[in-house]
Amino acid sequence: MTPAPEVGRRSGALLAAAALPLVVAGVWAAVRSLEAAAVIDGPGWSHAWLWGPVGGILLLQSVLYACERPHRAAASATASLRVAVLVPVYNEDPAYLRATLTALAAQTRRPDAVHLVDDGSAHDYADLRTWWTAHAREAGIRTTWQRTPNRGKRHAQALALTEAGNPDVIVTVDSDATLVREAIHEVLQPFADPRVQGCAGLVLAANHRATFLSRVTDLYFVANQLVDRSALSPLGAVMVAPGSLAAYRTPVLRDNLDAYLTERFLGRPVQFSDDSLLTLFALLKGRVVQQSSAIALTAMPERTGHHLRQYLRWMRGSTIRSLWRSRYLPLTHPAYIAQLLRWFLQLVCTGAIVWLAVLHALHGSAPSPWVLAVPLALGYAQALRYLTVRRDDETTAHQVGTWLLTPVALLWAATVLRCVRWYAVLTCARTRWGTRADGPEVALPVPA
Repeated sequence: MTPAPEVGRRSGALLAAAALPLVVAGVWAAVRSLEAAAVIDGPGWSHAWLWGPVGGILLLQSVLYACERPHRAAASATASLRVAVLVPVYNEDPAYLRATLTALAAQTRRPDAVHLVDDGSAHDYADLRTWWTAHAREAGIRTTWQRTPNRGKRHAQALALTEAGNPDVIVTVDSDATLVREAIHEVLQPFADPRVQGCAGLVLAANHRATFLSRVTDLYFVANQLVDRSALSPLGAVMVAPGSLAAYRTPVLRDNLDAYLTERFLGRPVQFSDDSLLTLFALLKGRVVQQSSAIALTAMPERTGHHLRQYLRWMRGSTIRSLWRSRYLPLTHPAYIAQLLRWFLQLVCTGAIVWLAVLHALHGSAPSPWVLAVPLALGYAQALRYLTVRRDDETTAHQVGTWLLTPVALLWAATVLRCVRWYAVLTCARTRWGTRADGPEVALPVPA
């Protein structure tokens, strides 16, 4: 089995300086585009009340994500923490699952226990189970592997929790997520602060070279984490700790287990968005942060159909979860305020796109080039965060080439993914999982 690539973080100071002229260019382009469209006219600036807050939110976000730093703690503060890893398995590619387990045993800070639950997969993992049981014993890791009828990811995690006993911290890891060697050590660092109840890792694409789609998705996904989640982390208000790598104090799940297993929306059981619900439970208990030096590599969709189904599931879950945040979080909670601002930005940006399309249809003229320059400049500035990730299976030239694909990611997000997002809002009552029912959709090539 090929070992996981070495992945780390570069200093973002130089890239932050490079982003500044791009942000200034984006703001200037925004002013010029509004002038060209007669939205602001002389001293009146009739719509400044709308676009001013948008600029203010983006500026605040930029300041916050620039302030994020990895959490550091004395070795004695985390050494005594008992750590159990929960790994639900359903129709996973055996090679990806083996890579996941190999990486867990190779951690510089090994977990005390790893508990796997096969949630009624069509595949027989008998050989892999035999290998892992022996390999975990050699690594000094207590492990269990159970197989149950298919009941969903949450029930698999709950069953794994019953085997875990009473650890201090549980780490959730998806069955296709390969952790870098320092991942568990890093994801435990924030727990030296007793206020921290949950920690999100940083997720990269393991198969970023497989297809053009997986390459662009990696750019979009990583940059989004290092902008959105990194901005919320200093506030302790990260809203989604990804299932690929996240850590929680055990009471976050144990105290809310019944609600976790029986969540319903419009009378229907919710099968997805388990990670964001665990994050919400953690927010209700304390702070949730991101440790961007705790890194996992996961399998991204390589085909358009799989990509759209996955994103549709994510956005349906996001819709439900946003309603729960507005209902259960205190009005003064930073995550509650961030949710309101997210709704505001979504409505304004969608409205601007529709307005430009209608204006173009009515007048038959192309929009001002300044309009197109706004998302391009701001997108390139935020996507510079992608270059702060350093991985030894990718050259700097290839990574810069991926960053130059930012306009492709922006266009895809502004058109196709935005339509999928609004379709998800309208169909959020469809709460079934929607992928992997017929077997793994992404396979890891293994040398003969």
